[in-house]
Amino acid sequence: MIVQVRPADLTAWFSQVAPGSTPLVLDVREPWELAQARLTDQGFELLAIPMAGLPARLAELDPGRPIACLCHHGVRSQHVAAYLEHHGHNCVANIVGGIDAWAREFDSGVPRY
Repeated sequence: MIVQVRPADLTAWFSQVAPGSTPLVLDVREPWELAQARLTDQGFELLAIPMAGLPARLAELDPGRPIACLCHHGVRSQHVAAYLEHHGHNCVANIVGGIDAWAREFDSGVPRY
């Protein structure tokens, strides 16, 4: 089962599952979406890989590293999180509501689209 994390709870989840390490937020949105709205570095590494490109780039991701997946509303990121789990990643979460929830609930400086 994929962990579901609200944007405001992401830092706490990362602290719980990966104390002392640099966690990863995997943004699976398309390039045009990234141009609309981006997160800023907030104690985690950001990596953008569009959902369709993930199979070809899977080897770039460390299976032991905590990864929280992000998309626009949380649907694509849920699929990606399940895909990662299926491929041996043991610490994966879905950011519920995606970047839209991030902008509404956590950081109003992130544009909504």
